[in-house]
Amino acid sequence: MPLPANANELVPQILFIDDEAEIRTVVEQLFRLEGLQCSTTANPGALLKQLTADFPGIVITDIHMPAMHGLDLLQAIHAIDAEIPVVVLTGYGAVSLAVKALQQGAYDFLEKPFDNSHLLEVAQRALEKRALVLENRALKASVARAQQPGMRILGQSPAMVQLRSVLDAVLDAPADVLIFGETGCGKELVARYLHEQSSRREHNFVAINCGAIPEQLIESELFGTDAGAYTGAEKKRAGKFEFANGGTLFLDEIESTPLSLQVKLLRVLEERRVTRLGSNQPVALDLRIIAATKTDLKQLAASGAFRADLYYRLSLVEVSLPPLRDRRDDLMLLFSHFALVAAARFHKEYQPLTPAQVQQLQQHDWPGNVRELRNMAERYVLLGPAVCFGKTDTADEGISSLMSLQQRVEAYEKSLIEEALNQHHGSIKDVMQELGLARKTLYDKMAKYQLTRRDFLE
Repeated sequence: MPLPANANELVPQILFIDDEAEIRTVVEQLFRLEGLQCSTTANPGALLKQLTADFPGIVITDIHMPAMHGLDLLQAIHAIDAEIPVVVLTGYGAVSLAVKALQQGAYDFLEKPFDNSHLLEVAQRALEKRALVLENRALKASVARAQQPGMRILGQSPAMVQLRSVLDAVLDAPADVLIFGETGCGKELVARYLHEQSSRREHNFVAINCGAIPEQLIESELFGTDAGAYTGAEKKRAGKFEFANGGTLFLDEIESTPLSLQVKLLRVLEERRVTRLGSNQPVALDLRIIAATKTDLKQLAASGAFRADLYYRLSLVEVSLPPLRDRRDDLMLLFSHFALVAAARFHKEYQPLTPAQVQQLQQHDWPGNVRELRNMAERYVLLGPAVCFGKTDTADEGISSLMSLQQRVEAYEKSLIEEALNQHHGSIKDVMQELGLARKTLYDKMAKYQLTRRDFLE
């Protein structure tokens, strides 16, 4: 199923543990009436199994429990994540235990019998603190990813901001991903981003185009062969699944996979084991599968041209890439980036675009999407503006009816700031010096044109 728009926003949870069933029932009803998600238990072990370092909630625990003392549970929780807020419930007069709990890192304590409104207030404050902790962690992780080498997904249009948010939410999730997008939108770039920014980055990224391999060879390419599996198979050969073990296998044009192979592919995805042709010994797999398609697989499945069970297995997380015509705000950022990279590779000078040339870029429909834009940027650098845009001396004629003076000035100003940010890899100080702008003026203009320093970091 497609990932929801707010996939990176986790639902706040309250875990309540007490050995008295009546108290558990009352507390659960109290929180649920306030619209809060609450789970209760009397089993410390069951509670600990629900906790991870990304747990989006808090724990409220009694001190005196037969299975485990509350202070011991507090230590076990903080061994998982020391920043999970734990609220401790103590019996009347147990001030020394409450103080000890606070010294060991408890968020707060309440005496039994507690006031319901006070419990709600403490829980709300603890949930807010937890949300802030997780938000700060996510921001730090995002900055760290932007600063480290590797694939980056450029763009500040709403569609691209949302895309990065979804991708960052599933980087290390144990889930396969299906990428849908038109030709040239950057499906392999997204797949490589998921791999290089994840914990699997030290292992292989293996890409295979399912439509480019003859049907009689694709099975051996994917699964591998044992010696003697068929005439000419003189030695054991690992397939793409084995070669990608520990890393990522990217199946491009998955819609081209023969139906006869799809059932075998489904079995591998479900069992996470592969058996070479001619062998009876399965090989265990630990890898992420990313599939890409330019075709609506759901429609193909409805027509019988693609297995429905394979589609639903692949589309646990489904990502749709917007075509370039739907993200025109990113045109100049992408063009400048590709042109500067080409200038460095070809040892050529990059000449900033004129407002007329910017307008031509904006008016084009880009049927080839980002790939077409990159090719144009490279031609612009290698062969010159005249080849890409024609004569530019009279290019402004007729444009005034399409674009006001103010719009043309703003488009040119935005392109200059983007180019400077690109050239200086996001260094605000260097951009200020080059453009002769005060820091506040530069930040105001970046905000106006929806430019962020993060997109230009190396």
